[in-house]
Amino acid sequence: MFLRPHPRRVAAFLFAAALLLPASPAVSQTPESRPRARDVGVDVGVLPTGPLNAITDVAGVEVGQTTVIEGDSIRTGVTAILPHPGDIFHHKVPAAIVVGNGFGKLLGVTQVQELGEIETPILLTCTLCVWEAADAMVDWLLKQPGMEDVRSINPVVGETNDGFLNDIRSRPIRPEHVVHALESASSGPVAEGAVGAGTGTQAFGWKGGIGTSSRKLSDRAGGYTVGVLVQTNFGGVLSINGAPVGRELVALQPHRPGETGEPGAAAHGGLSDPYDGDGSIMMVVATDAPLDSRNLARLARRALAGLARTGSTMSNGSGDYVIAFSTADSVRRTGDDVRTIEDLPNDRMSPLFMAAAEATEEAIYDSLFKARTVHGDRGTVEALPLKETLEILRRYNALHWSKTLPRR
Repeated sequence: MFLRPHPRRVAAFLFAAALLLPASPAVSQTPESRPRARDVGVDVGVLPTGPLNAITDVAGVEVGQTTVIEGDSIRTGVTAILPHPGDIFHHKVPAAIVVGNGFGKLLGVTQVQELGEIETPILLTCTLCVWEAADAMVDWLLKQPGMEDVRSINPVVGETNDGFLNDIRSRPIRPEHVVHALESASSGPVAEGAVGAGTGTQAFGWKGGIGTSSRKLSDRAGGYTVGVLVQTNFGGVLSINGAPVGRELVALQPHRPGETGEPGAAAHGGLSDPYDGDGSIMMVVATDAPLDSRNLARLARRALAGLARTGSTMSNGSGDYVIAFSTADSVRRTGDDVRTIEDLPNDRMSPLFMAAAEATEEAIYDSLFKARTVHGDRGTVEALPLKETLEILRRYNALHWSKTLPRR
């Protein structure tokens, strides 16, 4: 087991207090925090959420984040997802990685595809910080008890490019940022919006970031939980519950970005065209269902269905990746001995597919709803305007769908 004593959490808190700037003028502050999508009536799909409506509803999963805001130009961070709180290297989890469009830098992908397992926490960060983050995590892992004889580690590190708000060429992620994210990970609520690896990202021309959601299956369907966490930094035409929000928001503006004499960045995240589809998204799917790597790959593909519902077309310049893993102890890879494992049959996968699609869609909405306006290296990315968005959703009857669902 990795030793994770309570003093560590105290040290992590003190480190965060000294390093992070939650009240920085770089992130616009409002008297009240912005709501999650479901808080204002955006009910996605038909399946119920878990208690936290987060990836941490999957038993054992922990998330830790470091938000890095320095000066006028550094807007980035690290988000760590731990499949379980123990020694992941010696108690590997079955996993799969699915590539929707491969314009990205996902470190560790080939070994996961070959062996069907993950042996480290999953890190998300900025594009040019992948290697710094991987090196810091490997160094941290090698220092853990029980790792003295380890000579090979496959770190899994994903990214999106936050180079508009963040001075990405400075490669600002340092080892202490990674260690803080790993050691502060917990199973509680997950911060969303402009935090962690989502600090400097944008989506659909508005401020994107970290989002998360979960779904709980009925007892008849196995009672399993599926949780999703996303790092959104892509384009397209935003659709929410089928309502053409992106099209309507652009129509409300008298000029296209850059045509008013004002910097286009302030209107649409620096995009010359609000419909620009380039960018990336990392999607992490966790479940407690006993799945092998083959069915985890099938589950991961359904996250792409949720992505498509939001208006993404996975453009040429977009890196669209899904990492899926199972936390079920009955499928965990431990030692060299032959084990008898559980294997959910194919005919029972459909409810899990629906859960993955719904949770991914809602997690993307949450990344937008929770994100605030951020000022950074090359300009400003505005937060999704909630008042106008909700007016559009009301007009298209896209709110409070849960009230119309039949009772079960």
